[in-house]
Amino acid sequence: MPVTLGKHGDHAVRAALDLARHWGEGPRKAREIAVSMDIPPDILRRILSELVSQGLLTPSAGSNGGYVLARSPEEISLLDVVEPAERLLASDRCVLRGGPCDWSDVCAIHDPWRVARKAFSESLDATNLADLASVDADIELGLHTPTHPSHADLTIRRGIRMQATGGCAIRSIPASDGPSKA
Repeated sequence: MPVTLGKHGDHAVRAALDLARHWGEGPRKAREIAVSMDIPPDILRRILSELVSQGLLTPSAGSNGGYVLARSPEEISLLDVVEPAERLLASDRCVLRGGPCDWSDVCAIHDPWRVARKAFSESLDATNLADLASVDADIELGLHTPTHPSHADLTIRRGIRMQATGGCAIRSIPASDGPSKA
């Protein structure tokens, strides 16, 4: 069962990650975030506006203005960023049929699905932006070894990775083999 973010959630996480990576450096311009994280500027403007309205970012105007996290990266969880963008955990749709549950409030899969969603939610809530920023910095430096094998497919990185790797593609490989560039 694939569990992935849609483009909206992906862009929200990347924008928040960029701001966490630059925490304490002052406001970041939207164009800096867009270039660094390879997010189309028109989409990024909407994402930043939503993150501001959720209380996750603070905007400032003027030539030295931009965006900063409203709280420290340690205080903002991955769940804080992902759930408003994706609504992954607040579904009123039946897992079996895609429509509202019509089996007296629950269906046969209701309870195990609720337990799985709760575990997923707790995992996202236990990961904060500081954790992600640290892992991201290690990945950029080639120092991160994933705890679990990742994607077998070649992934072309853009934005900050493109500059850091000289435009090389990075292949995710099992942790026992160590990091490698293809």
